[in-house]
Amino acid sequence: MQKIMAVNAGSSSLKFQLFEMPSETVLAKGLIERIGLKDSVISIKTKEGKKHEQTLDLADHDQAVKMILEFLISLDVVKSLDEITGTGHRVVHGGETFASSALVTEEVLKEIDKLAAFAPLHNKANATGIRSFQEAIPTATTVAVFDTAFHQTMPETSFLYSIPFRYYKEHGIRKYGFHGTSHNYISKETATFMKQDVKDLRIISCHIGNGASICAIKDGKSLDTSMGFTPLEGLTMGTRSGNLDPAVVPYLMEKENLTAAEVIDVFNKQSGLLGISELSSDLRDVTTAAQEGVHQSELALSIFIKRIKETIGAYAVEMGGVDAIVFTAGVGENSAVVRSGAIEGLGFMGVELDEALNQSNENRDSARSISTDASKVQVLIIPTDEEVEIARDVVTVQNEK
Repeated sequence: MQKIMAVNAGSSSLKFQLFEMPSETVLAKGLIERIGLKDSVISIKTKEGKKHEQTLDLADHDQAVKMILEFLISLDVVKSLDEITGTGHRVVHGGETFASSALVTEEVLKEIDKLAAFAPLHNKANATGIRSFQEAIPTATTVAVFDTAFHQTMPETSFLYSIPFRYYKEHGIRKYGFHGTSHNYISKETATFMKQDVKDLRIISCHIGNGASICAIKDGKSLDTSMGFTPLEGLTMGTRSGNLDPAVVPYLMEKENLTAAEVIDVFNKQSGLLGISELSSDLRDVTTAAQEGVHQSELALSIFIKRIKETIGAYAVEMGGVDAIVFTAGVGENSAVVRSGAIEGLGFMGVELDEALNQSNENRDSARSISTDASKVQVLIIPTDEEVEIARDVVTVQNEK
């Protein structure tokens, strides 16, 4: 038995779960928001149901980490910090350097800092969280778990763009993909649910939330994924545009008197469901309005679903068929409307949805099938758990030391 902490550090937030491994029992989970601002908010809940909520001023991540660890001791989750033998840290961008999770060394930290050129806000915050935990628990094994690592198995035909090749060689411009920790977790859970070896399956993993991506997984490896050089590429999302003609950028710059950075900001923060509906980035709001006959919300919902269906179809062709289509993340796990719409019309592929199971609220926290017995393709809902996947990777790295 050992205690492993999974950490997701943002620029002004820090989310964590403390696991007992290998049982994967969650001993405590928590979130600190508004780090570096007045009135930072800390919230922690233990396995026994003990809660601690407090508002206080935290100047930086070092203070936030120390506060978390103090509360874990005061709540009797751990008696001393030495019980925490490892910490795993989500790092958004690993570039081509990291094809798997890595034991953190000074060299690894330098590379994470260097890769901040691709994800400046995220990688810098991730590195800050790593350093804070290293200082607070120097005896613990520290592991970096990269969102992009799972997709490093993509072939050149999947990750290269049709632009001058030297831009890839000189500047690293290529598809990297994201949500890799989630897609990796889903692939293994799908194999467990289907009682098959993951290497024998063709899986389409649909991680659909406010940010969304789909991954074609063949032989247990990422063959293709919808997000690209940045998380802006691919599907229509809550506030992100997804795919569009790049010539729109200079056109909008001229028509709206915007800089390129301002246009990209529009595509990241004002587009997607929010941009089309002009109502909300929350699918629940858009769905409700669509069901009430609001035209722009109907459009937003239809486009959102259409992009998912197009990608499922493309990846089924790319893999030469599909054995399982899996829905996960906030929308994927909770929106029967989106799942039904995405599967509608795929009967020619042998996909049959059981609408009663799709609409059912039973066993919401467990992996479950929503396809008919006659369906040649399993349609599944599997709740994602990126934190437990991070904890598993820490244990793997510890065992390899």
